Amino acid sequence: MKATSLVLKIVCILTFVSCETTVEDKTISFRTHFETTNGEETATYMQVIDFYIQLAKEFPEINIQTIGTTDSGNPLHMVTFNIDGDFNLKKIANTKTIILINNGIHPGESDGIDATMLLYRDLALGKINRPENTVLVTIPIYNVGGALNRNSSTRANQNGPKSYGFRGNTQNYDLNRDFIKADTKNAKTFSQIFHLTNPDIFIDNHVSNGADYQYTLTHLFTQHNKLGGALGDYLNSEMMPQLETSLAEMEWDITPYVNVFNEVPEKGFSQFMDYPRYSTGYTTLWNTLGMMVETHMLKPYKQRVEGTYHLMNKMIAIAEKDGGKIKELRKNASTRHLNWKHYPISWAIDTTKSSTLNFKGFEADTLISEVTNLRRLKYDRARPFIKEVNYQNYFIPTDSVEIPKAYIIKQGWDKIIARLELNEIEYSTLDQDSTLSVESYRIGNYKTQQRPYEGHYPHYDTKVSRSTKTIVFLEGDILVPSDQIGIRYILETLEPGAKDSFFNWNFFDVILQQKEGFSPYVFEDEALQMLNEDAELKEYFELKKQSDKAFAQNWYAQLDWLFKRSEHYEAAHLQYPIYRILK
Repeated sequence: MKATSLVLKIVCILTFVSCETTVEDKTISFRTHFETTNGEETATYMQVIDFYIQLAKEFPEINIQTIGTTDSGNPLHMVTFNIDGDFNLKKIANTKTIILINNGIHPGESDGIDATMLLYRDLALGKINRPENTVLVTIPIYNVGGALNRNSSTRANQNGPKSYGFRGNTQNYDLNRDFIKADTKNAKTFSQIFHLTNPDIFIDNHVSNGADYQYTLTHLFTQHNKLGGALGDYLNSEMMPQLETSLAEMEWDITPYVNVFNEVPEKGFSQFMDYPRYSTGYTTLWNTLGMMVETHMLKPYKQRVEGTYHLMNKMIAIAEKDGGKIKELRKNASTRHLNWKHYPISWAIDTTKSSTLNFKGFEADTLISEVTNLRRLKYDRARPFIKEVNYQNYFIPTDSVEIPKAYIIKQGWDKIIARLELNEIEYSTLDQDSTLSVESYRIGNYKTQQRPYEGHYPHYDTKVSRSTKTIVFLEGDILVPSDQIGIRYILETLEPGAKDSFFNWNFFDVILQQKEGFSPYVFEDEALQMLNEDAELKEYFELKKQSDKAFAQNWYAQLDWLFKRSEHYEAAHLQYPIYRILK
């Protein structure tokens, strides 16, 4: 019993006053700001934290702690519910299923913030079934800086609440694009929390709108082919249908995330591919069953919060029922890479497979806009429908790499090493200079986005050329074995062609710049000597001039072409500084 409760009970005994409190009394004592405003407002950051502090003081099943920091200067909080009152997460993970709930990554999408407060309160009071074998951990508000930047206008299409936080964090990063690159303190602290909890299930609460339809709730499970194996099959064939069915029984119909923009859903749509930049794409790398809740922003705020509450409660029930199976699937998945020879780094929709949704939407008309005098889309809620809609939720690999035995990273790339450490990737350092035969990558081609995106100008369509080289590595260089729990994180970040690789996020852009050049008036004579002494080079040079008109008319390009084939051309240009040991 908490000290305050004990003191109160002693006072009541001495004064012969009844101090019995009912569940209803305690519900009133722990009413949230959402409830006191009849579902029209969301709690502020301080109201949220104070609420959980008070809950933890009153109920031994709840613990709140600070961990790490954020770009705002404030720490993140981690609130745990365990009916046993044991909060040693490493020990708990051996016997109980752990669900990690993330809220307020976009603080304007505040549904999960309020819904989770209600959920924890009701679990503490026993108003809903209290899980015996499942532990909940929540980050009450992940984007603290965005939550403190409160306003009433930036969510242009959203139906409540009256005021809310801003999407960008203190540095204006969208935190749901930062998980793999970890530019922010928020993301770095999230990694700490994630690896501390090692959740079996991850829920990230959001709000979205790409079309109008009847549903309040949509789900965005991680892409099951990408998750792969028996774990992916369970997610797609068991967990998702269970959630859909249990919510439908409560008349809370749910559909997959409506992945369209300014198009009608009945044309069909595909599943969203959650790459590792996103929360569920990141958590999937450690075989966690991840999903985003995406409520429909055009629905009333109160309705959205209630729907999010019921969805999380139903997921708890699934965890209670299937927890043993989920943990066994994750355990098996942690070693399945031992049977892999290749790893997919690029995906595309499998056009040979799809699913059919009985979709509940609204008819829409294409009208002439009174603003632009051009065509516009307008939904008519007076004309609801149920139609069969094609849903493309199968993906296939389009490119893959052979999995090496290990990677070697030359020392000095501290930003890379720091992120490996943050994600508990095991590595060792060479204790002496060593000559090794390795596979070497040279950046062959890449494209770069022309507009800034989350503090970067990311590369894409990256291609490399491979060669086997014998290289002297120095004492202190980093050796990263691939046979470990974090193998997927290693491959997704260190393989340049992977969508969210460190190369594509500009961590290695210095190798793209040539540091030494030539003066044409000096190099002209050496270029001529090269051609006179190498007949094969001269033939290749003449053929290029014949086949490439632009090259033939550009004297500097011709000299540069020859310079790059001379002994003067620096080896570091376009040389990827991470090497692969295949055997």
